Order: sequence, then C-alpha cells, then structure tokens
Amino acid sequence: MTRQYVALLRGINVGGHRIKMDRLRGLFEELDFQDVSTFIASGNVLFSSDSRDADGLRASIESHLERELGYEVQTFLRTPAELAAITQTDVSEDRDGESPPPSHYVIFLHEPASGSLRATFADLESEMDAFRFSGREIHWRIRGKMSESPLFGGDLERATRGLPATTRNMNTLRRLVAKTRL
Repeated sequence: MTRQYVALLRGINVGGHRIKMDRLRGLFEELDFQDVSTFIASGNVLFSSDSRDADGLRASIESHLERELGYEVQTFLRTPAELAAITQTDVSEDRDGESPPPSHYVIFLHEPASGSLRATFADLESEMDAFRFSGREIHWRIRGKMSESPLFGGDLERATRGLPATTRNMNTLRRLVAKTRL
C-alpha cells in the first residue's frame, strides 16, 4: 500500500542553487516514487512510495539529489497527516487585531529540539520574535514580516549551529496540506 509524503527541501532556488521544477520532479521519479508533483519553486515535493521507512527515503533522496545536482540538499519528510497537525498550531497569543499582523513560520528539524537548542532559542526571544516547540518543529511567531525581524539574515542560522533545518511560512504549509490526499 502506498503512502503519501511531502518532502521539504532546503536551499532550492536560493543562493545560486537553481533548478526547474520539471527537473526536480524527474529526479524524484528516478527514485521510483509515484504521483510526484511540486508546489511553488522553493523545494516542496509531494510523492507516494510503498516504503514506510521515512529515514531510508530521506537518505535516498538526499544522496540522489547531491549526486545529480552537485550539492547537498537537506530533506525533511512529513506525511500529510503530520503536516495537517502542524498547521493547527496557533502562535497568535490571542492578539486579534494586532498591527502589523504576526507572521507564522515553521522550522523543520530531523529530531525534536534538544534542551540546549531550546535554551538558545529562548535567548533569542524578543518583543518581535517568539518560539514554540512541538515535536520535530519549531513554530516562530514574528510580529510583522520576517525581513523586519532582527533574526533575519543569519542570526537564526547561527543559533541552530549548523543543525539541519528548513523553514516554511504557515500559509505555504496550509496550501500544501490542501494539495494532499488526506
């Protein structure tokens, strides 16, 4: 029985790593995945596989993409049900009508955040930025736009200390969930 997955790829179509979505779909099809489709050109791939071994799938995808593209592509797999649950997290803190409205981003990890990573993020919290931890995700609420956050442009990257991670806007995640077969 096939299972649907969503692959969230880090570093696709940013930092000089350009790839057309047709080619990205083809690379996933070369791995014998079915029902492959991409969503916006930022490294979101939906596919089906007979495998239930998410870690094995992730390793295969990362290896294949690095071999074919010539650079490492960190991959984060979630099932549609996992993504749907993630989109139910509310970080608004009951601030209806807040101006500017808060932005909600999700930072994806391979494993739940360690105590030291949680402490690092706690030190980064400010009037503008707040974090909530849930499983393998960190929910980041920004009062305003990401580009207005003092963490934009490297501080957040340094905070994760090279830990594999990728970030998506909550609106993108909700649209991804709507494309899946829940």
